[in-house]
Parts: sequence; C-alpha cells; structure tokens
Amino acid sequence: MEKTFEIGDRKFVLDQAKAEQAFAAKKIINGLKTEAFNLLPLKYVWAYDLYRAMKANHWEPEDIQMQKDIEQWQGNELSDVERWIIRMGIGYFSAAEGIVGDNVIHVVRELVTAPELKLVLGRHAHEENIHADSLLYMISSLGINPHECEAMFEQIPTIKRKNEFVTRQSHALRRDIDLTDPKNKQLLAKNMFVFGQCMEGTQFYGLFGMVLSLWRQNKFPGIGQMFRYTLRDESNHIALFRNLLKDLINENPEIWTPEFREELVDTMIEAVALEKEFISDCLPVGAVGLSAAEFCQYIDFIADRRLEGVGLRQLNPGIQNPLPWLSETMDLKKEANFFEQRVTEYQKSSALAAVNDDDL
Repeated sequence: MEKTFEIGDRKFVLDQAKAEQAFAAKKIINGLKTEAFNLLPLKYVWAYDLYRAMKANHWEPEDIQMQKDIEQWQGNELSDVERWIIRMGIGYFSAAEGIVGDNVIHVVRELVTAPELKLVLGRHAHEENIHADSLLYMISSLGINPHECEAMFEQIPTIKRKNEFVTRQSHALRRDIDLTDPKNKQLLAKNMFVFGQCMEGTQFYGLFGMVLSLWRQNKFPGIGQMFRYTLRDESNHIALFRNLLKDLINENPEIWTPEFREELVDTMIEAVALEKEFISDCLPVGAVGLSAAEFCQYIDFIADRRLEGVGLRQLNPGIQNPLPWLSETMDLKKEANFFEQRVTEYQKSSALAAVNDDDL
C-alpha cells in the first residue's frame, strides 16, 4: 500500500510495506542497523515507558542535606561497626557503579540494535554516573580519604571477588562478535542475567539493607536518602535487564536449553555465596538492629525473586523475607516535601513512585 502526499507541484510517495518491513526488522540483536536513530514506530514499548519513568525519577546528590551525617561522623554516637558499614558501602559501590555503567555502554548498548533499547540503556548509564557522583559527595562531605576507597576495592578480598565475578562476564563480548552463533547469544544472555539479576538485583541488596537499617535508626539521614533513591533506580535497572533477557530468549529460543538454564542458576548460587562472604565482612561483629544472619537470609529471598522473574528454578522455595520493613522504608510517595529547597521539582507523581515490592 502506498500513500501519496501532493504539496503544490511536488508529489511524495510513502510505501507502507517498506515501513512495515523496517519495523519487523527491529530486534534485540541482529536487527536492522542504521545510522539514523529512528525511535518510531516503537516496537519495544516497555523500553520507552521505562525510559520515561527513569527520567522522571531524576535526582542530584547535592540536593540532599549532609549536615546531620557530618555531625554524626565527627561525633561520638556511632559505633565502630556502623562506621565500618558506611566505609564498606562507599568502598564497594565506588567501584561497582562504574563497572555496571561501563558494561551498559561498552557491551550491551553496543550489541543491541533497536534504537529504543539504546535510548533506555543510555539513561541507565547516566544513572550509574549519578550514583558514582553521589559516592564522591558522601566521601567529600564526611572527609574520608579517597585513597582508602581505592584500597578497599583493590585489597579487601570479598570486594575484589565480587568485582571479578561480574567483570569476567563482559570480557568475551568486548570485541567483534558473531551474534548469529547461539553460543555467543548465550554469552550476551548470561551477561544480562549477571549484571541485572545477580549484581544489581542481588549483590547490591546486602548493603542497601544495612545502610537503610541505620537510616531507620536516625543515623546517616543524608546517606540513607541517597541509598533510597539509588535503590529506586536499581529497581528500574533490574526490570530493564530482565525484559531484555526475556525478549532476547523469545526471539532466540534455541539458546534457552536446560543446560544453559542450569548454568544461570549455578551462577546465581556463586553470586549469593560471594555476597554472604561480603556481608560477613561488613558485619564481623554484631550491632544493635543489625544481624548478619538476617541479611544473609534476605539475600536468599531476593535471589529467588530474581530467578523466578526470568523463569528459572528457585533455590529456597518458600523462604520468608526477614526484612519486611524495607518495602515501607522505600515508599517515597509519603515524602512529597523531602527537599525543602526544591519541592516543586520533585512533585511529579511518577518521580515519587515507590519501588515495586517485587524488587525488595
């Protein structure tokens, strides 16, 4: 079918069949390649919707007051364990956020072909930059020596092992790769699973829970607020990589073999073991309101949510969430005035959306 537009003495003919062919050629990988960043017509509508939700959630670290955190850090009311948790959080995330952003930009975004996927992945990377910036803001506000952070992710074994666990998933994809080969498709699928469901979806949650436990006790209100916003962002990142993985499988069903599914489950088992070791380093001794055993159980609970979300078998069916308060803590809709100096900029209902309970 052709549609003709006559403007003055000029005639323009549009071929609908060719447009439909271009739309059909949109795919997660191996799709239509063009230099034109043409979003329309949208094929992966979920990606554009998620992009808009992520954009509406925009925040800046400098908008968050740190005076109370500074007073507590310089005072005598904190225990050594509470200070150590903050140091471990800053030390781990100062490396981890950069690892995620680098993989998004230089691996996944390079390999997907639909423009709307590149759009939302670009936003994802931008949010990782904000998270990294927030850590610099925490470090400078508290007066922590930045070389300590570098030493932590280079020298603390559990941090180093967690980082190596994810970085090795991207090495094989950082080259010209034939994505018509099912084995290479599986490499990309595993990368999506590791970064979305194992790292951001599971291994980030031990520290999220610890820092927000302190926040609940009126300690580190500024850092706690930044972690709440970060966790809200992570909820969207998890959904993004979950949707990418599921659509990749739907378009390439030959990769979803029983053996590959078990490989992903085994990968989650490794991720959980590494996270539990890390939790033990964060809480080497007990503290008020903080139990290493509870956080380890929470990681088991979260891991099963991630596995179930992508159609894989659970490791601990029926396990209960030991931190039910976390969903309540993350309900940002109840705090319309959390920035006195910039209230109107954070009034959009979409920007005040709570994290989906499925991701906690």
